[in-house]
Amino acid sequence: MSAFDSFKDKAADAVDSQGDKIGEGVDKAGDALDEKTGGKYGDKIDQGGDMAKDRLDSLDGQDDDIQ
Repeated sequence: MSAFDSFKDKAADAVDSQGDKIGEGVDKAGDALDEKTGGKYGDKIDQGGDMAKDRLDSLDGQDDDIQ
């Protein structure tokens, strides 16, 4: 198993067990960025956060861990 595969497996396990907290963290980071930019890029920040959550959630081949 390559180092990348090992890292991916560990990330998938973390998402499986802590998906709700990870999703909250992504949302909080997006909110902080939105505040720093004065709301100027809110739509783009939200899109990026949603994409990040979707990609993280699909690491295990299922779309069931992050809301």
